[in-house]
Amino acid sequence: MATLTKKRKAVVGKFDTTKSYTVAEASKIVKDITTTKFDASVDLAIRLGVDPRKANQMVRGVVTLPHGTGKTMRVLALVPADKEAEAKAAGADFVGLDDYIEKIKGGWTDIDVIVTVPQVMGKLGALGRVLGPRGLMPNPKTGTVTMEIGKAVTEAKGGKIDFKVDKAGIIHAAIGKVSFDAAKLAENANELLNTIVKLKPSSAKGAYVKSVFMSSTMSQGIALDTKSFN
Repeated sequence: MATLTKKRKAVVGKFDTTKSYTVAEASKIVKDITTTKFDASVDLAIRLGVDPRKANQMVRGVVTLPHGTGKTMRVLALVPADKEAEAKAAGADFVGLDDYIEKIKGGWTDIDVIVTVPQVMGKLGALGRVLGPRGLMPNPKTGTVTMEIGKAVTEAKGGKIDFKVDKAGIIHAAIGKVSFDAAKLAENANELLNTIVKLKPSSAKGAYVKSVFMSSTMSQGIALDTKSFN
C-alpha cells in the first residue's frame, strides 16, 4: 500500500470522500484542505444529464458572481473612436480597434474578455482561429457584443463569467479563491448552480444535475449533495 504524503495525511480525516456535502460545508472544507502556498482558485465541476451534441440540450449562459472570481480580469474593448472614452471610463485595460485586431492576428491574447459593438463583428471573423479555442470570441448571448460598452466592461471586471457545457456534459467554472470567506464562496457557488438549474432544457430527461464537485487548484474534489438542485 502506498504511503501517504504529509499533505495527504493532513487532508485525510478533514472530510469523508464517500459522503456528499452542502454547498456551505464544502466551502469550509475546501479552505481547510488546500495546502498550496499561492491563493488557489476554487472551481466547480457540474455534470449535467444532457446530450451537448443536440442543439436543444446545449446549456450555456452568464452569471455575475456576487463576490467576483478574485481574478483581475483584463478587458479589451474593440471599439470605434466614438466609444473609446466610454470604454476607458468603465475601466477597460486595452481600448482600440484595428491596431489590436492586427496584434491578435499576430498571436497576442494576453486578455481575459473582449467586448465590442455589433458593427465591429464583421472584422472579427478573421480572428476566429485565434479567439475561438481560447473562449475569447465576443458573443451577443453573453453580453460582450453590445452598444452599452461601459456596462459590458464594468460587468466583465466585476465578476461576470460565462459558462458552457463541454462535450462530456460537464460545466467547469471558477467561483473564487481559497482566500475568500467560506460564506462568500458558498454564495458564489449557489448563484452559479441556481443559474444553471434555471437553464434546464425542456428536452433533458431524468436527473438534470448528476454530480457537482468543488475543488481548489490542487485539492481533492468534494462531492456536493445534488438533491436540492433536481
